[in-house]
Amino acid sequence: MSKVTPFLMFNDQLEAAIAFYTATFPDSQVRNVARTGTDGPITSAEFVVGGQAFMGYNGGPYFAFSEGVSLYVDCEDQAEVDEYWDKLVKAGATPTQCGWIKDPFGLSWQIVPKRFMQLIGDPDPRKVQAVMEAMMTMVKLDVVALEKAYQEA
Repeated sequence: MSKVTPFLMFNDQLEAAIAFYTATFPDSQVRNVARTGTDGPITSAEFVVGGQAFMGYNGGPYFAFSEGVSLYVDCEDQAEVDEYWDKLVKAGATPTQCGWIKDPFGLSWQIVPKRFMQLIGDPDPRKVQAVMEAMMTMVKLDVVALEKAYQEA
């Protein structure tokens, strides 16, 4: 485990969240779990999602996720954006805006194509502004539309 590891506090859905996350993202695994009794629910776990280690705990209804913390998924292209977006939606996630989607456990994800980051890194502020304005109108990010905004600026 690295020196700093994100710790996710769930109500009572830790086991379902781990199952979904590790099935959805490559380079994922469950490392350790603690259960209440021999066959009881998972109370805490150490797991890896997409190569990132996490700790999780079923802490009850006292804590809730907010958009103040989100998980950023760096996607190679539109196909990968579509793949993760579709898996999240199929699992019951709620799309919000600008590439953000809230999973059924309340955790927010940013599903972002690498090309978006390249476009907003351009030294021309007009092009960056055009891409940002296009992105602000989107729910799921669309590389073709982002490229169009960039080219037309």
